[in-house]
Amino acid sequence: MASEEAKFSEEISNNIDKQIDQSKALADAESGSFAKNEELLTTAPEEDIPWRTRMWEVFTTFWPLGFVAFGGPQAHIAILRDHLVVQRDWMDEEAFTELFAIGQGLPGPTSTQLVISTALARAGPLGGLLAFFLWNLPGLIILTTSGVLIAEFIDPDDPPFWLVGLPPAAIALVFKAMYGFGAKLDTLGVILALISTCIAILINGDEKISPLSSQYVFPSMLAAGGLVAFIDSKRKKPLGTYKAPSKGWDAESDLTMKRIGIPLWVGACIFFIWIGVLVLTIILVDVVEVQNDYLTIFEVMFRIGSIIFGGGQVVLPMLQSEVVPAWMSKDNFFQGLGLAQSMPGPLFNFSAYLGAVYKGVPGALIAYIGLFGPGVILIFAVVPFWARLRHIFWFKVVLNGINSTAIGLVGAACVILWEAAIGNSADAIVFCFSGVLAIIFNFPAPICILAGGVLGAVLSNDAANLGQKPYCGEL
Repeated sequence: MASEEAKFSEEISNNIDKQIDQSKALADAESGSFAKNEELLTTAPEEDIPWRTRMWEVFTTFWPLGFVAFGGPQAHIAILRDHLVVQRDWMDEEAFTELFAIGQGLPGPTSTQLVISTALARAGPLGGLLAFFLWNLPGLIILTTSGVLIAEFIDPDDPPFWLVGLPPAAIALVFKAMYGFGAKLDTLGVILALISTCIAILINGDEKISPLSSQYVFPSMLAAGGLVAFIDSKRKKPLGTYKAPSKGWDAESDLTMKRIGIPLWVGACIFFIWIGVLVLTIILVDVVEVQNDYLTIFEVMFRIGSIIFGGGQVVLPMLQSEVVPAWMSKDNFFQGLGLAQSMPGPLFNFSAYLGAVYKGVPGALIAYIGLFGPGVILIFAVVPFWARLRHIFWFKVVLNGINSTAIGLVGAACVILWEAAIGNSADAIVFCFSGVLAIIFNFPAPICILAGGVLGAVLSNDAANLGQKPYCGEL
């Protein structure tokens, strides 16, 4: 009897335990189901966000950034990362880095191409174009207005005292850019940069070589730099440092690539549009010799914009060789450079100033479209192919060589622009003062330009009249 009671008690206990286990399992299942549902809710695919909403996000994000994007490409990249990756969570770090790499591998302004590609990834092609417009608008308006006013009211042979300090202050920022670029080069990169620096200086300073030959020599140097890097990468002990290719994006499944919405065949068509425009304008201006100032402006800017790797600082010696003295005086060029360095947005906005000085507002818009055009066209063309190209080791190797050679052109700009902008001891003082503020104390570019302008005004003939003895025997 006792034994039967014990067995009955044990059965009841087992049944209770089973019920408890079943209850726990059911609770866990419900909890897991709820967690999954919650996860689905919190990670709902972003295709569900209406396109109009995403366009509005692009507008509200890039409209204020156009007014605060001071400091050059490095500062621009940091600003974009903070707003798009950290604050708004538009994409993860890897996607942002991939888009940045696309801009580095193409001619044109890297930070502007990053703006376009991030907005393109958010709201498609129209989003990319809207972001491009908003990012550049403040600088475009101010530099166009400044160019028109300077051409109308400023005597290029006798600039007002409040402008004389801007050129040497602007050149100091070019030296800072060269220092930042050069510090990151490996051994082969230094060699390639040194060679391109010397060749660019020679072209600018030899009586037997026309400065206009740079339009052919510079692209040839870039191609040669990529070829040398490729050959070096095949050596057992290469001089350069070559990283493994990125895994890239999966163009078939990645949400960002789907949202971009540009098929491969469309990307190829866009690429051939760029080639067609470049070849056609060169033929019209250089072969057929069509005499039209606006066509000449567009051809010069579009050709330069098609071969510029390394950002805005690289473009300066090419622009100077093309527009001085054909379009404006040396002083007008450097006054505009100082203004452009102190404005938010990319240095390529300098094109609007150059066009405005030469041919007013129409010239500004044509020069602006011409210089920005290749980089904008190519970023739309290349994105569909990038996921595949990033798998290829030799492609990244060639880009390393091209970028190193382009950095050498910034070094040449330091020498060439120094010689042109520093006319006396006062200019040299302003250069040193602004350079220390920028490089040592890391002041923002507008502050360096403003401080240099004030010091230049104080030292000028119209004020203290100090340091006016010609520098290096000039004047």
